[in-house]
Amino acid sequence: MLASACTRLPYAPPMNLPNSITMSRIASIPLLIWVLSPAFPWHGSHGHVGLLGGEQEIAASILFIIASITDGLDGYFARRRGQVTTMGILLDPLADKLMVSAAFIILVSYTPQIVPPWIAIVVIGREFLVSGLRSIAASEGFTIEASEIGKLKTVIQIVSVVAAILAHRWDYWNWFGFIVGVHFIAVTAIYWMIVVSIISAVDYFVGFWKKIDHASNTHRRRRSAVLSRKQKPAQAGPEQASRIS
Repeated sequence: MLASACTRLPYAPPMNLPNSITMSRIASIPLLIWVLSPAFPWHGSHGHVGLLGGEQEIAASILFIIASITDGLDGYFARRRGQVTTMGILLDPLADKLMVSAAFIILVSYTPQIVPPWIAIVVIGREFLVSGLRSIAASEGFTIEASEIGKLKTVIQIVSVVAAILAHRWDYWNWFGFIVGVHFIAVTAIYWMIVVSIISAVDYFVGFWKKIDHASNTHRRRRSAVLSRKQKPAQAGPEQASRIS
């Protein structure tokens, strides 16, 4: 059903601006892994406070923020320029899942005191659960619109990843006498993100269940109508035969 819907899209070159943006997001994943690895040239020691050093953490944070922004840009340009393609429809959610999965797998080894393995399992499991439901919905011919809580989850997810990266270097920042608890923000954002992720997954499942149930009922009614039309001529046969005799 998804494939047939995609073939009806207006023709657009596969590698247009929106798809190039999506591909850049996928390409940023190995770059993020490298920036947060010991092989990074400015890889430093842990435990500094203030704003001394931290090139590795700042570079990784900026890279992740830019990659996250492209998640909205590719869809915007695709709709604005009329360049919605099958390639873009397939790559965009794939890029999102790869980016989120890679970020949390990295954080498990980079900041295990903030992101233990079970958090990565919950986040990645949620992403693939929603992807599975979205695929089933597409095969049945309907879509599940992104809810406001799903959008909130995305924002908190970006904040939590960036804060966890920065907390690897700093426990707090002292900006002109104001103390910013980087570690506290990271831990708080991570656990809020878990709560919102679970709630958004439940919300998505409820929306999916309502639509799949409605689609099943519609299919059953149509099938019953077809069967009843087929049975009427068969039932009329004996009556017509008796009239003839």
